[in-house]
Amino acid sequence: MEHTLNKEKPEVRLRAFRAIDDPEACALFVEGHKHVLTSIGVTKVTSSKNEWTTNPAAFVMIVESLDGEKVYGGVRLHVSGGSEPLPIEQATGMLDPAVFDLVWDYARQGTGELCGLWNSREIAGYGVGSIFLSRACVAIATQVGLQSMFALGAPYTVKMAENIGYTIEESIGNRGTFYYPKLDLLATTLILKDVNTLSKATEEDRAAIFKLRERLNQVRIEKLRNKEITIHYQIEIPNLDKWSLADTISNAQKHFLDKKLTEDDISFF
Repeated sequence: MEHTLNKEKPEVRLRAFRAIDDPEACALFVEGHKHVLTSIGVTKVTSSKNEWTTNPAAFVMIVESLDGEKVYGGVRLHVSGGSEPLPIEQATGMLDPAVFDLVWDYARQGTGELCGLWNSREIAGYGVGSIFLSRACVAIATQVGLQSMFALGAPYTVKMAENIGYTIEESIGNRGTFYYPKLDLLATTLILKDVNTLSKATEEDRAAIFKLRERLNQVRIEKLRNKEITIHYQIEIPNLDKWSLADTISNAQKHFLDKKLTEDDISFF
């Protein structure tokens, strides 16, 4: 059965879960993200670079059809202390090892990373694959218990990240920037230092995130540039009784590279 989005009255579900709890949804996420990356010329994407699917400290949000058969976009929240370093450490550690100390400073209080943000062409223009997914990712961070969050943003996402409370971290790279994942693409290091209060967020974004935290499961009609989309938010994370941030923090440690990485080793997120 073919699943097409009704462009006149689009309606989707935005759902949160821990990666290890839904392998099938993770597989759909991987396939969709890979397609988006290859379409912009990023070809260093292989199944071997998707260890996050078995990482007990990786949380996922997908935008899917209401029957769950089609995934239109997604984002991930990785917590430091899982079975692999944060994506920002994997991506930039070979360029500036200071990233490991930076992450470690925040990891001891509970930190993570917003990563893997993508959306398909079918849903482009509605803000789901950017604004609404990003807001929801920050919203669920309090469920997980995080105090801070990292992100490695492309030029067109930096302003959006700042709107939801992130600030540019200039202590690593070239005042916070790296050429990644290709020499013609620039990435900026960002940190959200106060997940609970979001003091740097715009008033509009802060209010929207707090409303999601107040009601994790709700239906909202979201508007962006005269376009409307109905989103069934289902962001109360299942099985959190099996999750322990304290245990994850105790497992967190500085991650140092024990070999020289090449371009083939880098995992784009």
